[in-house]
Amino acid sequence: MSMSTKNFIGAFLIILFTHLLHSAAESFEHKKITFPDFIYERDKGNFTFSSTNTTISQTALQLTPDTAHVKFIDLYYNKSGRIMYHQPFRLFNDIAEEEDHTTSSFNSTFVINMYRRPEWNVSGHGLAFLIAPNTTLPQSSYGQWLGLTNDFSDGKRENHFVAIEFDTVKQEFDPDDNHVGLNINSVKSEKDVSLKDYNITLQDGNSYSVWVQYDGKTKLMQVFMDVEGASKPPKPILRETINLKDYLKPESYFGFSASTGDPQIQLNCVRSWTLEIDVIPKKKDRKWLIIAAGVGIPVVIILLVLCAIIYEKKRRSRTSVEEQLELGKLKWLPGMSREFKYRLLKKATNNFHESMKLGEGGFGIVYKGILHDKDHHSSPTEIAVKKFSRDNIKSKGDFLAELAIIHRLRHKHLVRLVGWCREKGKLLLVYDFMPNGSLDKYLYGESEQVTLNWNHRRKILTGVASALYYLQNEYDQKVVHRDLKASNILLDADFNARLGDFGLARAIENEKNSYTELGLVGVPGTRGYVAPECFHTGKATPESDVFGFGAVVLEVVSGRSPGIIIPHEQHSYTLVDWVWMLHRDGHIEDAVDQSLKNDFVVDEAKRLLLLGLACSHPIASERPRTEDILQIISGTSPVPHVPPFKPAFSWPSSGPPSSMFESILSSMTLSSHGSMVTSSMSKLQTASVRLPV
Repeated sequence: MSMSTKNFIGAFLIILFTHLLHSAAESFEHKKITFPDFIYERDKGNFTFSSTNTTISQTALQLTPDTAHVKFIDLYYNKSGRIMYHQPFRLFNDIAEEEDHTTSSFNSTFVINMYRRPEWNVSGHGLAFLIAPNTTLPQSSYGQWLGLTNDFSDGKRENHFVAIEFDTVKQEFDPDDNHVGLNINSVKSEKDVSLKDYNITLQDGNSYSVWVQYDGKTKLMQVFMDVEGASKPPKPILRETINLKDYLKPESYFGFSASTGDPQIQLNCVRSWTLEIDVIPKKKDRKWLIIAAGVGIPVVIILLVLCAIIYEKKRRSRTSVEEQLELGKLKWLPGMSREFKYRLLKKATNNFHESMKLGEGGFGIVYKGILHDKDHHSSPTEIAVKKFSRDNIKSKGDFLAELAIIHRLRHKHLVRLVGWCREKGKLLLVYDFMPNGSLDKYLYGESEQVTLNWNHRRKILTGVASALYYLQNEYDQKVVHRDLKASNILLDADFNARLGDFGLARAIENEKNSYTELGLVGVPGTRGYVAPECFHTGKATPESDVFGFGAVVLEVVSGRSPGIIIPHEQHSYTLVDWVWMLHRDGHIEDAVDQSLKNDFVVDEAKRLLLLGLACSHPIASERPRTEDILQIISGTSPVPHVPPFKPAFSWPSSGPPSSMFESILSSMTLSSHGSMVTSSMSKLQTASVRLPV
């Protein structure tokens, strides 16, 4: 029996029996979530926070900066934020059946407070109750965009959101600066109502209770509003018929968004929230049931069942022994972390939902997870789950190689491995979640994060240097990371650096200096971070990791990527050549990131830039050791001598013959992100991956 036939049998049986078991009419599943107030430690796991502008404090969801102290007035301007409940709800089914008009009903009750100080003459911008396809905050969604859209996306059908806005700024399309509106894919309301006739002033500092009710049968949306503590009014403020199925995704998230402008500022928060919703189950396409009934002769069904049973028994008997041996080896490795059940990680990541994805690379995808571990009686914990997605043979090699390195590493500036999972053909590694993401996002403005100040940058480089010293000197084997770069440096809540992504790392014996001496060849890494001798020898060494660290130092201080070309006075330079040219001309401090606006310590900047050049020396033996690097950064050792002109690279005398060199070069491929893909340990191929855990 061919593999395609077996796959067809399995798929056919699953579809057939699932439809037979669920052929009865579906019923709603009533769900209710209640938050009489909000406490950070208790409730943070229930929400997804879009940016550093959002948090839980003062027992409320703070959608924009929440302090009213005049000292921090600059924090208010042009901010936006979303706080969404961490799981989506199914509002309807997406099967195209004209007779299927079923849509769920819901009732959302919440208390809002929109406050401005008397000296803030202009209030703004507003707050919205939001139903959206994901938890992502659009870029540049501050000001009039209310955290809903931006100048590029406003009004587009693919936004797939519906919102009730509470707006405190009058735009050309608004009735006044104190109104409620129904928004569909745009900040321009489909219907809006002034609140002046209802004796409600949104920005007066009072808290107001809001009831948003939707009837899935009549398609009627109603909004009621009154001062906090009062009963629901008999008549709604806003009333509109809307078929949510025409605008939303079948599975949508509920939550809130808000924004401020310049000079329009105010505090926007939600003090309590209750959501009752009739979640609709996913509907099955009964056309398959009709087809199965027409051709499903009992004898054929029995034969299919027997074939499937025989095949499954053979498959399990063949793989169970291999899997048990592999699992046994993993569990008994010294210092091995916890083994997780697959169902637990699947639940933590909301079935590996797209909205939980943190990043993707050559090995697989990394998801954010909220771990509710009842078996270990622990509070909800944020984790990062790396799910290997390459073909089965390569995934096992990648998984085992990374686990063999990372499971015993213990250092405060390395991303900690929490556990692993090898179950049902799935390969997963679980890491600590880093709330501030990767360093490159702050250097290149990929998010609405603030610019890293000088103290943060110095602290980050000190942390990475400490981690590198540990890998080369304090661990029982030398470890070469092979992929030092800003995207692999993660930042915790206090902006402490954690070196991550050990997918390319390899341990080498203390008396040896490269993994090629263990029978491994290749030049992995990312353009701009790879030492020049690696292309000649095919070796990664502790010195080549120092070269990568030098590129990171120059990158962090200058705010420029080592992989880009920098134009200067009708010439083009790489980052290291540009800094070396400034050093030769006697004004190396000009390389400091201009976004710092001279808010940095000049002597420290010069010392770090010279250290970066010293680490980037073309000759490996001339680069400083990791113990010297730590002392130079701290200022306890003098600044390294860097010649005014960049030395020329010289081929190591012990290098391979030219034919081997040409073979190495021809075997390398350069990805769109500049990462080198090569073969690696135990004849298992590995590839560079960006791990934003």
